[in-house]
Amino acid sequence: MTNIHRGEIAAEIGGEVRTLCLTLGALAELEARLGGGDLAGLTERFGEGRISARDLTAILGAGLRGGGNALSDDELARMSVEGGLRGAAEIAVRLLRATFGEPA
Repeated sequence: MTNIHRGEIAAEIGGEVRTLCLTLGALAELEARLGGGDLAGLTERFGEGRISARDLTAILGAGLRGGGNALSDDELARMSVEGGLRGAAEIAVRLLRATFGEPA
């Protein structure tokens, strides 16, 4: 069961409902992987809607690992996501909002 107060969400990925959470470790992974510099840089980048397919894979992969799922980004990239690309983007938005709150 997910706990939104801890920044967790649930999403169907690879035919299973999985928990995603951007823990501190997952956020550090995103900073390193995406070269955002820091959390403010990542927040600004994502807030402007500048998200590539590579970004989606990194966000969802980090969130899955933060939620206790032992999946690599390569494994994730081969999985189906409910709703396809649009569904993946919606999951990423839900995860980012659960982590950082609603945009001002």
